[in-house]
Amino acid sequence: MGEKTAFLEIFGDSPILRVLDFLVVNEDFDYSMTDIAKLSGVGYSTLKLFWNKLENEKIVLNTRTIGKAKMYKLNFGNPIIKKFRNFYWETTKQKVHNKITRKVIIRTN
Repeated sequence: MGEKTAFLEIFGDSPILRVLDFLVVNEDFDYSMTDIAKLSGVGYSTLKLFWNKLENEKIVLNTRTIGKAKMYKLNFGNPIIKKFRNFYWETTKQKVHNKITRKVIIRTN
């Protein structure tokens, strides 16, 4: 995983937050658990430690099965996830705004 997102810079870089961060940013697509682990920078065995909880709490949704691979994405039908998504993007917007404001202040001084 490259640079941290604004969300991870502010709230920390734990495995579960990395997974949620990845799924929000890539919400238009569904992914297998293997892909989620790889693309979010979380070990597969670590992902398995908390994945059942994400499924049981209806945070992630099984969208389809391709061969043996089950595909998942965030469950935007879950009110908590809707609010989390809004919170995520508002956090990102504020962080970017603050960086731009600082650069403008530095350049004008």
